Amino acid sequence: MLDVAKIRKDFPIFENHKNDGKPFVYLDNAATAFKPKCVIDACSSYYLEDGANAHRGDYDIAYHVDQKVEHSRAHVAKFINAETHEIVFTSGTSMSLNLVAFGYGIKYLKKGDEILLTEAEHASNVLPWFKVSEMTGATIKYIPLDGEGRCTPENLEKVITNNTKVVSIAQITNVLGYKIDIKAMSKIAHKYGAIVVCDAAQSAPHIKIDVKDLDCDFLSFSGHKLCGPTGIGVLYGKFDLLKKMDPFMTGGGDNARFDMCGNVAYLEPPAKFEAGTQNLAGIYGLDAALTYLESIGMDEIEKHDIELHDYAISKLKDLENVIIYNEHADSGIITLNVKGVFAQDEASYLNSKGICVRSGEHCAKLLKERLKVFGTIRVSTYFYNDKNDIDILVNALKEGGNFLDAYFN
Repeated sequence: MLDVAKIRKDFPIFENHKNDGKPFVYLDNAATAFKPKCVIDACSSYYLEDGANAHRGDYDIAYHVDQKVEHSRAHVAKFINAETHEIVFTSGTSMSLNLVAFGYGIKYLKKGDEILLTEAEHASNVLPWFKVSEMTGATIKYIPLDGEGRCTPENLEKVITNNTKVVSIAQITNVLGYKIDIKAMSKIAHKYGAIVVCDAAQSAPHIKIDVKDLDCDFLSFSGHKLCGPTGIGVLYGKFDLLKKMDPFMTGGGDNARFDMCGNVAYLEPPAKFEAGTQNLAGIYGLDAALTYLESIGMDEIEKHDIELHDYAISKLKDLENVIIYNEHADSGIITLNVKGVFAQDEASYLNSKGICVRSGEHCAKLLKERLKVFGTIRVSTYFYNDKNDIDILVNALKEGGNFLDAYFN
């Protein structure tokens, strides 16, 4: 496994939580990841050294910002094996998915068309498509999940039709943590003339992504889940599709000209979708975060996730009071409950022991029908977690967690 003790020295937050009298075990990495000092320094460098706006100034520091933004864009493209002009900076995965839904879906979908989702999707990959359905008359349908809760190519084949225009799915689901074969899904979808929209919020921080190999049409992820800043994200889109799309929002920086009659000529992508001042400090920080992840190695990060997951499962299975919902997940996400204890109660109890986990529906509110439970505890690891973190969690779970005296009926 990775040298976690050495890695943690790169993250100031661990040092800042050393002396509060209890362990500090952060196991909510699917929500957001901590930031190494190099990322914090990169964000600060924008404010301390540059500070100008991008693509607007004819002076040295503005030019330097321009160069840094485009360098970062090229870095993102290399990170996922895309072309630089296929990378749009957004505020995060939610904005990226909304951009596709409203920029492509509203423009091209009509009554009778079908949008395929799954019950395991995050709200950000469900609610925009609900709105598209409402506005266009297109129908939302669901790819059935298998017995474990996976979305498989075989099940896509069962429901896709010639009316299917969009297949929008997560590469790694945020509750059950299963890795979906996006390449196989793309092959099937394209056979029927549908586009594939990939939510990579949970995959981009943990596995190597190659959009050309996956052949998805769009892919989105957030900076803050891969040790970057909040408020910065990425939309990848095949260039011919980006050219056909309408901008989600308009304003300064996205147009070549406009006149009093309302005629507007938009710039070519990606500028077409980047109206207004971007999160420039966030772009600086995202660039630094990618460099940091690459220094560790995405293959090593994925390997560490799986090893830690397998270790955790082996320990948790020994606890008779714990229900595990995704024993065979392909990621560092483990979803569980303690028998007879409401999920939020358990999370509050674990917090009293210095353990940070997520409780509730995790923005995947369609899953409760399948799991037959209103809320769960989600444990999610990253490369700065180790077996000691898991041991502390397991020992705390042994004691139950009836913290607020609320029970399932």
